[in-house]
Amino acid sequence: MPVSLWIVLALLIYAATRPSSRAAKLRKIPGPWLYATTRFRLAWDAWQARSIHAVHGLHRKYGRVVRIGPNEISLNSLSALRTIYGAGSGFERTDFYRMFDVYGRPNLFTFASGQLHRERKKLISHIYANQTVLSPHFASLVKSKVAAYINLLEREPDLGSEIFASLHYFSFDAISEFVYGSKYGGTTALAGSKQSRKLIQDILNPARRRLAWFTVYFPAYTKWITTRTGILERLLTSMGMMPMRKPFTYSGIRQHALEAFRSFKKASHEDKAKSAESTVIGRLFKVQEDANLSDMDIASECADHLLAGIDTTSDSLMFMIWALSLPQHKECQERLREELSQISVDSQGLPEPKDLTQLPYLNAVVRESLRLYSPLPAFEPRSSPVDTVVDGYEIPAGTVVGMSPFCLHREETVYPSALTFRPERWLTDYGTLIPESDPRNRTFWAFSSGARMCIGMHLANAEMLTLLAAVYRKYKTSAKHPDTSPGITSRFEIFFDETKPKMVEHECHISFTKLG
Repeated sequence: MPVSLWIVLALLIYAATRPSSRAAKLRKIPGPWLYATTRFRLAWDAWQARSIHAVHGLHRKYGRVVRIGPNEISLNSLSALRTIYGAGSGFERTDFYRMFDVYGRPNLFTFASGQLHRERKKLISHIYANQTVLSPHFASLVKSKVAAYINLLEREPDLGSEIFASLHYFSFDAISEFVYGSKYGGTTALAGSKQSRKLIQDILNPARRRLAWFTVYFPAYTKWITTRTGILERLLTSMGMMPMRKPFTYSGIRQHALEAFRSFKKASHEDKAKSAESTVIGRLFKVQEDANLSDMDIASECADHLLAGIDTTSDSLMFMIWALSLPQHKECQERLREELSQISVDSQGLPEPKDLTQLPYLNAVVRESLRLYSPLPAFEPRSSPVDTVVDGYEIPAGTVVGMSPFCLHREETVYPSALTFRPERWLTDYGTLIPESDPRNRTFWAFSSGARMCIGMHLANAEMLTLLAAVYRKYKTSAKHPDTSPGITSRFEIFFDETKPKMVEHECHISFTKLG
């Protein structure tokens, strides 16, 4: 063979075996070789509902940057938080979020494009602003749902004491009226409506984890198998091949949301005008033509807001009440009750939500619970269209990067004794809330950050503060099973208090004793 051909062959072999620049950059990022080799190593952790727990373990071993997949990196630092999720970041959401599209249409939560997200957010940001949420109209809405929850505790004490379900009724009734109004889609689960309570049964079903896992790791298979009907559906179900028995997660609520949309669309012009400043759907119909929104754009947006406001608020409140009800936190409950005894209330014994934002210990309890038991603790994936440097590592364009509140909120250098529920960590020596500039606040990430920060944050805070204040002004609470942590489903994970020897998913029993 001529020398020239040998040279060409050698160059071809070298080009084929030489690591690409992209692979070389990724290879420098620490992490176990098996995670770097196949995405199914992390998928196995996810199948066991422990993927974020596994990632947390990897961070403790390898540091603040770790490779968790062939094209996936997890980070755990304040600097990475600012770079990836901060204002002006070039990182955008990945296709992962498209699984949350509703009726086949993207929405505020699922838009990958920052521009599309900003345009949609402008349409409805005012109704979620803190000033709006604390205004008399919306404060009245929140107080009415809190009053209904207190009535449920007295009218149906056995049902009310299982707070995982009963708090779902509370959050469902609150967000449904906020999005659609009482007339066109508001639910009445707290008042005893069987239809409203039935709507959230698919949310309460822990099998939703399995469906979420298949949707993420085997999307084509999941789409095919979940659309089978008739004999084939029954056969696949009997063989255990269906990820979740029907109704699938959120299917009942999505149908309710669609019917609410259709009902509102038929409303009188006068009703629509009145709803423009008091409901999400009213606001979107008002700007429909100017914003070039289709009917399904509005239906998808409203349904997403409805879905987003149920689990997050109810799960957070459940952990707050449970933590305060543990025997080792008796002093926390007493200190909270002492603070609440100083505030003014209306004729029903309910405080004004805006007054509660000024109570240091109540707000510290909420923040500490959200730190330790974030309602959305899982990995939030992003990617950049250009090469980027994060925490000293070169990240090739298109690489999936992300962080999770679960890992960030357990950073011992910021939160010493991170697994301990200690509201005092959010207070100064003088009993006031620590300043926003404090590293503990800058690392706190329960509501995300930057342009993608949770739009419903202020509404959720108003609900949580008001319900806690009303409950602990009237009751003393204790956990019926103090050695057992409640567990919540978030995507395909289970989250619970890791310090407890036992865990029960989607169940939490609390004793409510009226104060003398």
